[in-house]
Amino acid sequence: MITDTSSFDMVVIGGGCVGLATAFKINTRYPHLKIAVLEKENRVSAHQTGRNSGVIHSGIYYKPGSYKAKNCVDGRRELVAFAKQYGIQHDICGKIIVATAEEELAHMNKVYQNGLANGVEDIRLITAQDIRDIEPYCEGISGIWVGCTGIIDYVGFTKKLAELLEQKFEGSKVFLNTEAKDFTKDGNKTIIKTNRQNFETKYMIACTGLQSDRVARKEGTGTATAIVGFRGDYYDLSETGRSKVRNLIYPVPNPQFPFLGVHFTRMVDGSVECGPNAVFVFKREGYSKTAFNIKDTAEALTYSGTWKFFAKHWRFGLDEYRGAFSKPYFLKRLQKLIPSLTSSDIIPGRAGVRAMALSREGNMIDDFKIEAKGNAIHVLNAPSPAATAALAIGNAVQEMATQQFKLA
Repeated sequence: MITDTSSFDMVVIGGGCVGLATAFKINTRYPHLKIAVLEKENRVSAHQTGRNSGVIHSGIYYKPGSYKAKNCVDGRRELVAFAKQYGIQHDICGKIIVATAEEELAHMNKVYQNGLANGVEDIRLITAQDIRDIEPYCEGISGIWVGCTGIIDYVGFTKKLAELLEQKFEGSKVFLNTEAKDFTKDGNKTIIKTNRQNFETKYMIACTGLQSDRVARKEGTGTATAIVGFRGDYYDLSETGRSKVRNLIYPVPNPQFPFLGVHFTRMVDGSVECGPNAVFVFKREGYSKTAFNIKDTAEALTYSGTWKFFAKHWRFGLDEYRGAFSKPYFLKRLQKLIPSLTSSDIIPGRAGVRAMALSREGNMIDDFKIEAKGNAIHVLNAPSPAATAALAIGNAVQEMATQQFKLA
């Protein structure tokens, strides 16, 4: 029986980039607060933060006026300034978005207009010759140059946030191997029960990614949406394959499909990844093709929104599964952008899992979703570009906390 209880002014659950950026931003404005960050794994950024593509997104894709658009553009600029200040490995190398067929041009132009409306700097339309000049092995009929896109070490970024939180603010601390399991209200305070000890707090903020709906239900705030996981598999380019990619190459996204499509990304260590696909997972934090958890599977497949989503996108779903289990098929998709790529150029790599928030109607909740109730705030949906936007999301949650909790 756990009897040890620690008292903090605020507890943030989740040691990914959004959780730590939130804690850091609140502590920066209110340095007298003692803030605890609880992370169930033995390191920060163990899940979505540490398994994403490592791209600093520009903000070009997102609907003008959306939280994604504003927070991505603002967050990107702040992230780059933070990386420069604290020596986080990064490179603003630019990327190209490439149209390979006439039918893609209309949506490519819409993406470009979104970028202009969102205030994305250093973007321009490019020709087929421009594409070859920028990426000699890539073939397309038209494209977009996005000069402010880059790559970064998101794990290093998150570790630096944790380090600064403990160094700059007396009494604030990151607790690893500490999983929030249950919540009890005690007057105007919450007792958070973990596997190690209890935490008593006036205010609670949950930034729990793949577990966000469960934490919201357990804490009592609840949510009308459910998280369904989609695994993204990557291939690494071999030494010969790497010579065919200089920086970042993306396709024009299919507007009927909820993901960006497979693309090429040079990482900060010089390696090049290609992918990811997007396949339904039978375990929320399962990173292998055979990972299975009965609770995760049962929850996903008994939720009506899952089946309605499948019904809307079953053709894409089948296509994604073919890519997951067939290297030749995955290669064929990559060859749309780089026709000379061969099977020996790609090597199976890592995988990540996206937390997709679905409504009961089977609609993907596309924008960031943050809700407050009583003494709790929940970040219920923070899909890509949440890592790029983490500091801006932290600002938004800080402002919400100031109002909701009447901080001073």
